[in-house]
Amino acid sequence: MGEWLEFAVDWVVALVRDWGYAGIFAMMFVESSFVPFPSEVALIPAGYLASRGDMNALVATGCGVAGSLGGAFVNYGLALWLGRPVFERLERLLRRVPGGGSLVSADRYFERHGEITTLIGRLIPGVRQLISIPAGLARMNAARFALYTTLGAGLWSATLVAVGYLAGEQEDLWRPMLREATVGLLAGAALLLGGYVWLHRRAARAGPRT
Repeated sequence: MGEWLEFAVDWVVALVRDWGYAGIFAMMFVESSFVPFPSEVALIPAGYLASRGDMNALVATGCGVAGSLGGAFVNYGLALWLGRPVFERLERLLRRVPGGGSLVSADRYFERHGEITTLIGRLIPGVRQLISIPAGLARMNAARFALYTTLGAGLWSATLVAVGYLAGEQEDLWRPMLREATVGLLAGAALLLGGYVWLHRRAARAGPRT
């Protein structure tokens, strides 16, 4: 298993080095769309190459963000143009599901909370690739979706590049550093969500001004 992992890491590092920034964009595009692909595979080696002076860390991060945004819009578009009509036809069935199941309620939710949902969703492993689908189904404003996807993807991409940069060629440090960074991002996301909920409830209690 160790030899296989070492081979895989060496292969990805070589791929990123040979393809350059286009390779980072392509792999992050795939990772953010409907094909499961770990973003760590692309950006941590990019950070390592940046530590050696073979890449620019900021440009690598930017390519990661651009690829993530492009892949996210693939899921968003498919959900909007293909998934939305299907769910509209099944509206009667969805209304019979306990708890609601209405596209109207989903539309209203993303109209009110789409920003925080998209931003935090981009920071959660296993959710990053999927958050674009409900956003597309709910017809979230495309500009708002792009902005908050970019913010979330930027934080995640910068974190991965930083891990690779700081760990350098010490591959045994990548995993623990990534775990610590992920925990830190999740803690920050939890605080952000808690602050958002608090502000939202405070505004609701205050009521409309007359």
